Amino acid sequence: MRVVVTGASGSVGTALRRVLHADVPGADVLGVARRVPATPRGAPRGPGAGPPRTSWLSCDIGAPSAEAVLTRAFTGADAVVHLAWAVQPGPEEPAMRRTNLGGSAHVVRAAERAGVPRVVVASSVAAYTPADHAVDEDWPCGGVPGSAYSRQKAELERLLDGHDVVRIRPCAVVQPDAGAEVGRWVLSPLLPPCALGRKWLPVPLWSGLRAQVVHAEDVARAILVILRKGATGAFNVASEEVLDADQLARVFGGFRVPVPFGLLEGLAWPTWRAGLQPMHPGWLRLADRASIVDVSRLRALGWRPRHAPRDALAEFVAAVAEGRGSWGPLAPRAGGRWRRLGWGRPVRQSQGG
Repeated sequence: MRVVVTGASGSVGTALRRVLHADVPGADVLGVARRVPATPRGAPRGPGAGPPRTSWLSCDIGAPSAEAVLTRAFTGADAVVHLAWAVQPGPEEPAMRRTNLGGSAHVVRAAERAGVPRVVVASSVAAYTPADHAVDEDWPCGGVPGSAYSRQKAELERLLDGHDVVRIRPCAVVQPDAGAEVGRWVLSPLLPPCALGRKWLPVPLWSGLRAQVVHAEDVARAILVILRKGATGAFNVASEEVLDADQLARVFGGFRVPVPFGLLEGLAWPTWRAGLQPMHPGWLRLADRASIVDVSRLRALGWRPRHAPRDALAEFVAAVAEGRGSWGPLAPRAGGRWRRLGWGRPVRQSQGG
């Protein structure tokens, strides 16, 4: 099997490469990334060296020339898995829409021009119109107002209409390899990461919050099942257990402090604009209104998550607290956390929808 993976250096991409090399003997994996990860110190040198074995293509999928470059890269592939997505880029990085929507259009057209027989595109449960019940894959994808991530995933769904691709819609994806990266995305420099998970830590959360989480390796295995079965259509990917606010608080810290959603959102705006914390309020809006999903369609293919959601989340929180990551964009970065303060300006591109 020759598989090309865009966004191969990200969290799900790293897990997918690991699963492909473990479960598909002789897998030929080409990773596409805007910045090809440097080979970790002590790792084998040579073409494609790095954990796990992958050959690499440096390509900014949002660039005007990307479609031609990707068409050449995709030619002869058995499958393309499109995972590249700008989740929370820095102000110096390409615009989110350029990467997420322009880049996705380039990938889909290039796969068609190259005649790739199987194309899997990562959408998200965030694309769904909010609902007060568990939704299946036929629920409308209107997005959550106020969240750029959600609204752009909904736009992606419309972009894919009329194309012969499989869509996966994962819930919140966690794994220890991504601890350092997600810590940079969500933690204020004013909060020592080591405080996470401590029993004395109060966690302010609103009543009614509920969430599904899934380990990145379980998402990767879902992709592999879809490829092997030749499945078509859309698939929700999630652990079926739904975690409530009290359960989440016990994983993130010690106990929940009930705080109204409106108050948390109101505090998030000035602290984000002052650069005191990196998480745009749009992420709170998404957490509050993201749909719970039914995964019967994926389970019918024989997929089952191997990681219990609370265990997966606890391992992930421990990795965030310790600043652990794997390599490439997931690796810890040098420099103290105080350097991430952005006094007087938002520290990320706007996440508003």
